[in-house]
Amino acid sequence: MSVLSSLREILTLGGPVVAILIFMSILTVAVSLYKLWQFAACGVGRHKILSQALQAWDVGDRATARTLVSQSSSYLAPLVETAMDAPDSPDIDARLDAEAGLALAGLERGFRLLDTVAQLAPLLGLFGTVLGMIDAFQSLQSAGSSVDPSLLAGGIWVALVTTAVGLAVAMPTSMVLSWFESRTARERVFANKALRTILVPNQSISPAVGTNEVLNAEHA
Repeated sequence: MSVLSSLREILTLGGPVVAILIFMSILTVAVSLYKLWQFAACGVGRHKILSQALQAWDVGDRATARTLVSQSSSYLAPLVETAMDAPDSPDIDARLDAEAGLALAGLERGFRLLDTVAQLAPLLGLFGTVLGMIDAFQSLQSAGSSVDPSLLAGGIWVALVTTAVGLAVAMPTSMVLSWFESRTARERVFANKALRTILVPNQSISPAVGTNEVLNAEHA
């Protein structure tokens, strides 16, 4: 009950600007939870089996690589499997890059909204503060010669509430967005490495050589 009472008090002091900021914070939490679920469902950052498949492919063990890819739950597994089965064509590289970009664009959905909240929340808070300051000085002017300093001080701190709320919404949103963007950037690097590994195989390894044979040769 104390939390609800504090929230109602802040809404009363800050007015519609604080109400908008609170709505934006709820929207940010909802989008963040959805993105966490999406990243977990797609297996973002969990490419252990797929990495093993790429290593097998790179040393020429095509059969093992295909088996491992079929076992991977990564969202990039179908794209890697398509690259393995792709014909030798000069246009296939650009086509697969476009498919990878489309898959990563799905992970980036919602980032623009979070970025908008992070940039707009402080401005809305400042806007509310300016409106509050105008109201405080109007009250001060109406008081005439009988100016009460506490009247001005009270009006100023009430006006600053919106700035505080705006910053409280913007800072966590910016941190969450930065974390999501860093994860997506790593996914982009991994996807590019995976496609380059498949499309530009290691020429020093014969395709007929298996993984175990290569490892034995390295330790011989």
